[in-house]
Amino acid sequence: MEPHRLGAKQAARLIQRGELSAQELVRSCLERIGAREPEVKAWTFLARNVPQGAHGPLFGVPVGVKDIFDTHDMPTEYGSPIYAGYRPRTDAAVVSLTRRAGGTILGKTVTAEFATFVPRATRNPLNLAHTPGGSSSGSAAAVADCMVPLAFGTQTAGSLIRPASYCGIVGFKPTYNLLPRAGVKPGADSLDTIGVYGRSVEDVAFFTAALTGRSDLENSLEKPKIGLCRTHEWNLAQPEMRKALEDAARVLGAREVELPAGLRESHTAILWYEVARSLADEFTRFPDKLDPGLRERCAGGFALDPKEYVDAQRHAATCRAKLGQVFGDLDVLLAPAATGEAPRGIASTGDVALNVVWTLLHTPCVAIPAGRGPNNLPLGLQVIGRIGDDARTLACARYVEKRLGGSA
Repeated sequence: MEPHRLGAKQAARLIQRGELSAQELVRSCLERIGAREPEVKAWTFLARNVPQGAHGPLFGVPVGVKDIFDTHDMPTEYGSPIYAGYRPRTDAAVVSLTRRAGGTILGKTVTAEFATFVPRATRNPLNLAHTPGGSSSGSAAAVADCMVPLAFGTQTAGSLIRPASYCGIVGFKPTYNLLPRAGVKPGADSLDTIGVYGRSVEDVAFFTAALTGRSDLENSLEKPKIGLCRTHEWNLAQPEMRKALEDAARVLGAREVELPAGLRESHTAILWYEVARSLADEFTRFPDKLDPGLRERCAGGFALDPKEYVDAQRHAATCRAKLGQVFGDLDVLLAPAATGEAPRGIASTGDVALNVVWTLLHTPCVAIPAGRGPNNLPLGLQVIGRIGDDARTLACARYVEKRLGGSA
């Protein structure tokens, strides 16, 4: 197998045993990027680093970093012309943790403008006429196309799970704040969550364990109790996604549960109230350099009645407190990871409707491939755990991945 096609954990083992050099792996990834990047357009900057430093668990494993994470040795532009050529002095916390664990920061991946809904040039590597999703578009595309085995993404609405679904890979959105957000451009501070991409549940668990020092994140679990959650946005799911979820529920013996109402509306109020304030300086001093649609959303965020924001936060907190009742004796829930397969074109990053409730609830979510749509593009489902129960969620996701057979 060509080195760039190896999974992260497999590659790390080969490097540790001396059967593959870190330099060979990086060289293979760079050759793959050289061959595919003109079409996929996943990267904003390539470091071309020679692996060095700590011989930790990630030693020699190349990692892509979404371009809203600060990096001291390469540009950080947040997908915005306002920050063209900007060079931070420090690394984001998770970038530093990656280096400390021996990982090789291969470069910066394309992000939608300020990690919002405004797409850039990245295309879905499985079909270049379709979107890879967003805002973590470059990271998802790079992992899916075997340019890099691991990459960072973020989720404030559906920016990590949905691209994983569209690109046929595994995405892990941990519990809110499991991974530190220092050095990452804020969007909506009470929603922003750092997550990771890989091509298997094993790899995202391996990566997260290396960053946190938590070996329990790599555990396994046999025959978990699984719930089926269609969410209140089920009417927006395409027929192929409905079938994928219902087929998986039958295979897994899942029983149906229901979430509290009003979560999507609360998410919307919180999102734009906070994004507007995070981008207050850009909105005030550089309005002509903001995408017009984003500028309009920010204006709407400033115009929002603060009471509506406070009520939305109160509702979110109440619903989080009631999650235990929703789960009951279940280990995890199963839900769609997107409304369907990746839409045609790159003018939109897709519909976030089936992602935002889980972001608001701060639950850990793992996107897993689960079939194909009418255009032969992947469909993904997400395994959702209780707040703070990331280890069990990943263990259950490994079980679900095995039972569904990686059918993308």
